Amino acid sequence: MSKIQNKFSELKSKKEKALIAYIMVGFPNETGTMSAIRGLIKGGADIIELGFPFSDPIADGPVIQNASTISLSKGTKLQQFFKIIKKIRKETNIPLIIMTYTNILYRQGYNEFMKNAKKAGIDGLILPDMSVEESNNYLDAAKRNKMDTIFLISPNTSKERIKKILKATSGFLYLVSIFGTTGMRTKIQQYTIDAIKKTKKIVNKKIPIGIGFGVYTPEDAKKFLSFGVDAIIVGSAFLRLIEHTPSNKIESKITSFTKKMKNTTRNR
Repeated sequence: MSKIQNKFSELKSKKEKALIAYIMVGFPNETGTMSAIRGLIKGGADIIELGFPFSDPIADGPVIQNASTISLSKGTKLQQFFKIIKKIRKETNIPLIIMTYTNILYRQGYNEFMKNAKKAGIDGLILPDMSVEESNNYLDAAKRNKMDTIFLISPNTSKERIKKILKATSGFLYLVSIFGTTGMRTKIQQYTIDAIKKTKKIVNKKIPIGIGFGVYTPEDAKKFLSFGVDAIIVGSAFLRLIEHTPSNKIESKITSFTKKMKNTTRNR
């Protein structure tokens, strides 16, 4: 089993769900990134998603777009990105996932990118714009490098397409809770609840289901978890906190917020 699969198995044995935390590497700067990572580790995050900045992030709302822009302006390039990941890996054994866009990997070559990512300590990849129909080369490279490939589905993804995506995804399946980009604050819609039920039925416990794009508070987390997902994915809430916190307090603020979010995943 992969490190991500092992984590879900470990949590299941403790009757816990997973807290998957996203941050943008290089935001607000390298020091701030490391402070946030330490806060996530101390707070009990189970899996960490590391965003690599992209100039045209189609799935991301204003909060992540802003973080991406700042990271790029600070000179976050692939070499620097992998250097930071190596630093992170020295401090934790938590599963690490890269979230970025297909063009970044395509430009360098899927195998070359994944080889470097694996060497740095990465366990999986999320590419929101990777089409399952065009994923053969991507999946082949991932298999060679023992990397999980996490695919996304949305509330309007058809049953047939979910089944097709299920064959390609590994680690967990990422269910987007809303129609739109990250960072959109809205109450939980009936279509989201219906999507969770439909997905659970099709997946039939073959792989964990994580839900993201709409989890901002412990209350949100409790609601989503009550519908039976296996993980909550939190991104914009962490970035907002980083954005509005003085650099010397990032670690403690992130630790505190992470603890509150993690507590919602226990004893359910």
